[in-house]
Amino acid sequence: MSDGRAWEGNWRVRLIERVRERGYDSLTAFANARPTASLVAMADELGPNDIAGVQVLSGLLAEAEQRKQVTRFVRDVLVRMLCKSLPDGWPAVLDDANRFKVAKALGSWIAYTPETHKERADKAGDALLATPPPPGWRPLGPDDELLLTLLPDEEA
Repeated sequence: MSDGRAWEGNWRVRLIERVRERGYDSLTAFANARPTASLVAMADELGPNDIAGVQVLSGLLAEAEQRKQVTRFVRDVLVRMLCKSLPDGWPAVLDDANRFKVAKALGSWIAYTPETHKERADKAGDALLATPPPPGWRPLGPDDELLLTLLPDEEA
């Protein structure tokens, strides 16, 4: 994780340079090649001492806004939060320990969701809790069938 140098200099330029050094034309393309990696894991891959997970998040949101794909970005972040908190997939039983893991994933996701999409994300999270997916369900990317049902694209 970053030791504080992440905020030195022009981090946005550094982030894009690191992505291009790895053969990708955008941060989104880099992230798409790692659909279940956490934001921190991607930051560490790009620059273990000078890129932070929140910078990756910010860069992905900026690109999503430019491409009018913010809903896909929101699903993408949900996948990453679920994979981090629930590595074995959706729990079969929501006991206290599993309820905490689910709450952690959904809470982090809502926190990272732009204001424009928070209401839709809240409803999607409520729907996941009200009608849980099958045990072991683990979305492998933002175009997961269930996620597309919960948060369909609406950008033009």
